[in-house]
Amino acid sequence: MCLAIPAQVILMNENQMAEVDIHGVTRTVSLSMTPEAEVGSWVLIHAGFAIQVVDEEFAAESWELIEQIEWDDGDVASLGADTAEVGV
Repeated sequence: MCLAIPAQVILMNENQMAEVDIHGVTRTVSLSMTPEAEVGSWVLIHAGFAIQVVDEEFAAESWELIEQIEWDDGDVASLGADTAEVGV
């Protein structure tokens, strides 16, 4: 099963790269699939790529559902910690 994680774009970099906040964890991701994203946008992240721009309500609802999942270590924050970064 694949899971896309909601994140908020906090900084735009060169080469369609951006810094995003994933529930308190900062990661670098590619915006090549979502060129319409801008600082403040909410995006769904999968495998180091923003794959879709979503609204804040959708992102909040998604996090509520994610928090209901019973993880092996019980820590939702570990989702962001294991997210692979895309190289520049």
